[in-house]
Amino acid sequence: MAKNIINSKQAPAAIGPYSQAVDVNGMLFISGQIPINPATGQLVSSDMIVQTKQVLDNLIAILEKAGYQLKDVVKTEIFLTDLDQFELVNRVYAEYFTAKQPARICVEVARLPRNVQLEIAALAVKES
Repeated sequence: MAKNIINSKQAPAAIGPYSQAVDVNGMLFISGQIPINPATGQLVSSDMIVQTKQVLDNLIAILEKAGYQLKDVVKTEIFLTDLDQFELVNRVYAEYFTAKQPARICVEVARLPRNVQLEIAALAVKES
């Protein structure tokens, strides 16, 4: 089994001892992405719509670095500190995942890294 570590400068650097993503036999495991601008290393905004777009853009940057596309995503995991924000997140999410919508989970959590309100992880599989 060959593991390929993926790191994109177009997405925020890992803030701990982990990789942005790991590609294993045509499956890409993407670590949770938070609404950090990769150029500045800062939180983009307190607005949930802006945050969701940044998180999904970060995911796309990692996918592209690994040679995948958004349509290859088969599962996402969404973590929110306030489920009352779900409607806004879902609206933006639907703009990105239009044709092939992946399976997903969405859970409310007490706290996230850097005290952000949103984190999304993903699993992508290359189509044969």
